[in-house]
This record gives sequence, C-alpha cells and structure tokens, in this order.
Amino acid sequence: MNLRQIDLNLLNVFHQVMTHRSISLASEELNLSASAVSHALGRLRQSLRDDLFVRGESGMVPTPRALALARPVQDALMLLSAALNAAPFVPAESNRVFRIASGDLFCCITLPKLMARLATLAPAVDLKVVPLSRVDFRRQLESASVDLLIGWFEALPETLRRSTLLTERAALLVREGHPLLDGEMTKARLLTYPHAVVELTGTDEMRADGFQDDHGLVRRVWIERAVLEGRAQAEPAPRVAVSVPYFTALAPILRNSDLVATLPARLASAALAQGGLAMLDPALEPIEVTLEMAYRACDEADEGLKWLREQLRSASDDTELAGI
Repeated sequence: MNLRQIDLNLLNVFHQVMTHRSISLASEELNLSASAVSHALGRLRQSLRDDLFVRGESGMVPTPRALALARPVQDALMLLSAALNAAPFVPAESNRVFRIASGDLFCCITLPKLMARLATLAPAVDLKVVPLSRVDFRRQLESASVDLLIGWFEALPETLRRSTLLTERAALLVREGHPLLDGEMTKARLLTYPHAVVELTGTDEMRADGFQDDHGLVRRVWIERAVLEGRAQAEPAPRVAVSVPYFTALAPILRNSDLVATLPARLASAALAQGGLAMLDPALEPIEVTLEMAYRACDEADEGLKWLREQLRSASDDTELAGI
C-alpha cells in the first residue's frame, strides 16, 4: 500500500485506541467526539482491509494485524513528534502542555514550587498531572500519553531513561498519646500494633521487597519496612489493618486510631505541623528511596522536556525538611 493513500491523522487515532482500548477514552485524549473517532477508525479499517479492533468485555480488542502495527505506528508518531518539537524551546514564549504521571508525594512537595517557578519563567506553559497508572504504568510513557513518570524505580527497560528528582527517607508516625511513645521503642513492640500502609498499585502482585515489575520497569509500591521484612523473611509481621492508595490519606487515619504508618519524611513533616501526631524513634533503620523522573529515550534531546526536568530538580532542591 502506498503511504499517500493513508490519512496520517488516522494513525494517531489508531494509536490512541490501541493505547486506551476504548473509543471514549481515545476521543477524550484526541479532543474529538466518540463518533468522530469511530468514523476515523472505520476509514482506516477500509484502507487496511482489516477490522483492527473488535468489541470485547473489557474494551476494544486488537486484531493480530493491529498488534503487528502497534509498535511501528507508535515509533513513527514519536519520531514525528520529536522532529516537530526540534525548534529551540523558549520558556517565556512557549504555550506547550507537559503531561506528568505521578503520585501524591510529588503533588504535595514539588508541584507547588514548580508552579511558582513556571509563573515567572514560562507563564503560558501548562501542566497536566495525572495519576501514575495503578498497574500498566510503563504503557503510560511508551504510548506517549505522558511525557514523564515520577516515582521510585529500580529497573528500567532500554527504551526509557531516568533522572534523579530527590532522595527521601521514611518516618514512622502515630497519634499523640499513643502507647508506643512511652518506653523504649523496639521491633517487638512495633509489631504488636496494626499498620496502615500505602499500596501504590492497588494489587498484591508485588515482590517481597516492595517492588512491582511491569515488563522490565520495576517500580516501588511499598515502603513499609516492618511489614516487608516479615514477608520477605517469613518472620512475624504486623497486621495490615488498612491499605490506601495515597500517602496523604494516612494522617487523618492515624489521628483517630492506634495504627502505625510509614510516610515519606517530607509528608510526615507536613502532617506533624498540623498537629495531633508524633514521630516514633525508629525500631528499624528507615528505608531511603530516590524519587526519579522516567522518560522515553527518544525524548532525551527534546529541549522542552530537558528544561522541564531542570525546573523539577530545582523545585525539589528548594524543598527542605522541617524538623525531621
């Protein structure tokens, strides 16, 4: 088939439907009506003489032909996007929209500082911050639906690159007046109280060290040391009384219970400042984690993304720990 016979816009529609496996989600991403996306997909089906997608219980199911086309189309669109964005990036004049997938640690700690910097340096640049996918987080980046993933990673596939944002340590919090605040803090005493934990993926499918492997992209999903050590070594571990998807949900729970929770130190500092909580002397050496930015290797030369990563690092450097 001659490339001139294909409307290249249809390939972008194909890519979004392949990414989201949904006509409605693809239409939102493309800022088109669902009927327009369906019509475009129909034109592409006619040109390629293949159904490409059929409706299934969980969404649009790609045909073998669609699966074969998915990666080449994605690579071509990414190369085209990189070429179109190759012009010098002038922050003060740009109206570019950057898309970041992250958790609440980034949103609470770095994002406010970043927005203040953008207001001065790049007033027309906008950010779209979306939740880091609960399970298929690698596809968020490789599908080009986001520009950066911000999280705690151990391993990355060859198609991705990484850059350090900040290093964080964990802190144990309980309510004021908690029994653990009286007397020497020991591991045995810590294990006798139930814990509230953050499960960043909403699934138990993780390794014993608190990481989850998504086809070569290994992301930390737990930092609860007492629970992790017990699971990894088949030793006694505290009961997990509640699991929540966000660190910011922990402080209100702790203030109204005898639960124990591990928070990143910067969030712990903010929670302590609001009152009603106290920090435990560590019975275990706290976990230290590095929050990183992951991005596509083909975007390494993108001047706009390079500038954004620099601003993110500067905004994180401006954030200091208070009393922890």
